[in-house]
Amino acid sequence: MLAENLYKYNPIDDIECLFAGRQHSTERRSSNEVVVQISGKWDNMLLFFAWEEQMNCLHLSCLMNIEPEDVNLPSIFELLALLNEDLWVGYFSYWEEAQTPLFKHSLLIEPTDANLHNRLAQIINIAITECERAYPIFHAVFKQKISPRRALLPLTLM
Repeated sequence: MLAENLYKYNPIDDIECLFAGRQHSTERRSSNEVVVQISGKWDNMLLFFAWEEQMNCLHLSCLMNIEPEDVNLPSIFELLALLNEDLWVGYFSYWEEAQTPLFKHSLLIEPTDANLHNRLAQIINIAITECERAYPIFHAVFKQKISPRRALLPLTLM
């Protein structure tokens, strides 16, 4: 029992290993937080990971580097609702303080999960893919003042 308590699993270590050797800026903010800056198709994105040890829960937020010209919260919230309707994993949100959209997901983790490395890689891939897909839509609403339904129209034609 004593040996079991000497080492507490922390997936933040695994996250750092996943990004080791890649050309991404990684900053370990605390023992339970790490931020990774990646170059996306449209712009840079920040992946923020936080580990909540008591719940065995890893939280991921992927912040997109796009701010609205004029904050129109009803339009932003309509867009979030429409985008989230089609998501199976995670959801989009809006961080008012930073005035930026982000993708969020939490993952319950069992340290004994033999497939954990693949699950972490998979959710990171999903977050990046969803942000890349949504970036031009947010841009249309935030910068070009296109209505959320109209901005989503090209997706429905695919």
